[in-house]
Amino acid sequence: MEARLLFIFIICLFSVNTCSSSSDFVEIFPIKEAEKVQVTVYYESLCPYCENFIVNYLIDVFTEGIDAIADVKLFPYGNAKVNANGNITCQHGEQECVFNTIEACAINAWPDVHDHFPFVFCVERYLYHDKADQWESCFEELSLDPKPVKDCYNSGYGNQLELQYAVDTNSLQPPKKYVPWVVVDGQPLYDDYIYIINNICRAYKGPSLPKACLRCLASFENRMISAPHDKLIPLHPVTYPESANPLFSKIRSSLMSWMFNENKAV
Repeated sequence: MEARLLFIFIICLFSVNTCSSSSDFVEIFPIKEAEKVQVTVYYESLCPYCENFIVNYLIDVFTEGIDAIADVKLFPYGNAKVNANGNITCQHGEQECVFNTIEACAINAWPDVHDHFPFVFCVERYLYHDKADQWESCFEELSLDPKPVKDCYNSGYGNQLELQYAVDTNSLQPPKKYVPWVVVDGQPLYDDYIYIINNICRAYKGPSLPKACLRCLASFENRMISAPHDKLIPLHPVTYPESANPLFSKIRSSLMSWMFNENKAV
């Protein structure tokens, strides 16, 4: 218990999202599936903006309990292209195609977002910290059997999944302009994707909002009144203003992974 309280304190201290509260850090209550906000995230594994979004913003949907009112789907394809022969070329090279396919295989192996998102987050965390060669540690860290993912990749089935993601991504209306491309109940967020929690909470039409929504919406309104240039929060994981310390973000993302491990062990 002491370790968890310490973890919550540090997350609140270093959080990009200022709406966290240690008194009710995660609130879980039953929600009808039909009432959930539909959230789709179109991304590619080696895009620095996507890495930053997953590691520092999308994670908050789960740690704040917002996933109770949201159905989150991930599409790891991004700005890749399929040529006339059916071969896929990725924006950041062959390695990106590998990681896109690995994450597609994980999503297929563990369809519940609460099962595959920790893995995707873990892989993206290693990529975010330029430690791509350590991604396989995620299986051990999360106590996951690597066989379903590796069999999927080696058999070529992962490539078939990517081809389907290509169809889904290229069918978007309005069309995707960049990645990450985040859509909430059919409406793209454009550059407001970093305010994903606020947008989910506003889109939710259920009977009662999670407490995290009330905190986040109030915090967002206060920031918009006192700091009209709030959207200048850097979207790139390396481009920090001189006054900011990137170490805070690195500590935070590492602790997030630790929390997933602790929750899985309970």
